[in-house]
Amino acid sequence: MRILVLGAAAGGGLPQWNCGCVNCVDARAGRLKPSGQSSLAVSADGRQWSILNASPDIRQQLQDSPALHPRGLRGSPIASVLVTNGDIDHIAGLLSLREQTPFVLCATREIHAVLDGNRIFDAVSREKVRRHPVALDQPFDLHDGLEAMLFAVPGKVPLFMEGDVVDTSLVGEQTVGVRLSDGRAVVYYIPGCAHVPDDLLARLGDADHLLFDGTLWDDDEMIRSGTGTKTGRRMGHISISGPDGSIARLAGVEAGKTFIHINNTNPVWRPDRPERAHVLAQGWQVAEDGLEIVT
Repeated sequence: MRILVLGAAAGGGLPQWNCGCVNCVDARAGRLKPSGQSSLAVSADGRQWSILNASPDIRQQLQDSPALHPRGLRGSPIASVLVTNGDIDHIAGLLSLREQTPFVLCATREIHAVLDGNRIFDAVSREKVRRHPVALDQPFDLHDGLEAMLFAVPGKVPLFMEGDVVDTSLVGEQTVGVRLSDGRAVVYYIPGCAHVPDDLLARLGDADHLLFDGTLWDDDEMIRSGTGTKTGRRMGHISISGPDGSIARLAGVEAGKTFIHINNTNPVWRPDRPERAHVLAQGWQVAEDGLEIVT
């Protein structure tokens, strides 16, 4: 199985258009590598590909990935697109895939309902793009030789659907992880997760590689940096550090491990920071655009 990281950053990317934090300043100046918003391409055979989450940066991400270029006058090696929640940074890129080329759009019924409820997504022709509703915990084919299965992880509704009271630990069809298998290896992709319950730990026991939510280093990172008012918990994202953070909770997962969906404020972007050294020492890597993982 080949996995291409099309985008490693969380919503807004690195640099974020309106942010002057040290990471964004250095990314603009060339001292840090810029990153697009979270997305993967995965293939079982190197010919057909599936996109996991269609980020707003998808046009440039496809341009930067020769394996995903057209092989004739019109068309694409992309057989399917799967979205793991209804967040803007995971669905807005669908609007860039509206030029009448067929693919299958896979999501839970609840995520499809988010798309159906906004008429702008009707621009993605239903005559060309089949909308495939996927049940949780039921295997299905993303393309020939690549099986996927969706499962619920703790999360919340998309920001634009929030009300006065927000439950950040919903477990259902609104936020899902993905189990991928080509019959030889198993990869898990979980770009958004509010916390790691014991049943999720048990599920990951067969992983050969795990790509996991690396949004924030610690819970009040955005508040301390002056870039926001919400904690990671309020946004529905587990922190990397701390006794209940992802490094601690996932320490027993014996697999390759990669943080993805990383906020622009996160110190793990910086090779000279102790947080980055700690991540590496604990057996993790930090995703970057263009990273290829072969299992």
